[in-house]
Amino acid sequence: MTMILRKPRVRRGATGQNRGMEHCTTVEIEGGLDHVRDAPADGGTVVMIVSRPSPGERAVLSEAALDAAVGLVGDCWLERGSSSGVDGAAHPDRQLTLMNARFAALIAGSRDRWSLAGDQLYVDLDLGEANLPAGTSLAIGTAVVEISASPHTGCAKFVERFGRDAAQFVNTGVGLELRLRGVNAFVVDGGAIATDDPVRKVVAG
Repeated sequence: MTMILRKPRVRRGATGQNRGMEHCTTVEIEGGLDHVRDAPADGGTVVMIVSRPSPGERAVLSEAALDAAVGLVGDCWLERGSSSGVDGAAHPDRQLTLMNARFAALIAGSRDRWSLAGDQLYVDLDLGEANLPAGTSLAIGTAVVEISASPHTGCAKFVERFGRDAAQFVNTGVGLELRLRGVNAFVVDGGAIATDDPVRKVVAG
């Protein structure tokens, strides 16, 4: 299926956006946690779609295509590869990363900075382990993705962009339980997705 995408807004040199930014403190994160916890357990929404045409670049899209072979069409996941993949190849369980949009808003502040996290789908949905154990399938638009067991954790770039408190929070305790850094997934059935599309659990059978 061929899709015509609206022209994306590409941001280059993303790290420059961190200059002069005040990062969220642990106290501020804890203060906003109830709102994050209130994200729906099912019947969520796609809030933002982000493609990474090449490392360090971001394209914010209103609609996109998911493909079982390449993940998000136009994203560099396949070409970039992975240090955890076989011979440096892209890791099949990490085609996509989903992040809780409420938490992204909490730590990033301006919506223009959400994409710095490097995730492709920002969703209003409870991504916690208890709600979405590995193997859970989600219908997004006309596509279906599956939550993988591969963990998604904060790295040095996350520290640089959102602060040490945020990085420590997502990698410990409740942050891990709720998967606040996000969750890895892969495409089961390709299809079209768009912002405001529903995100629903697929019931087996």
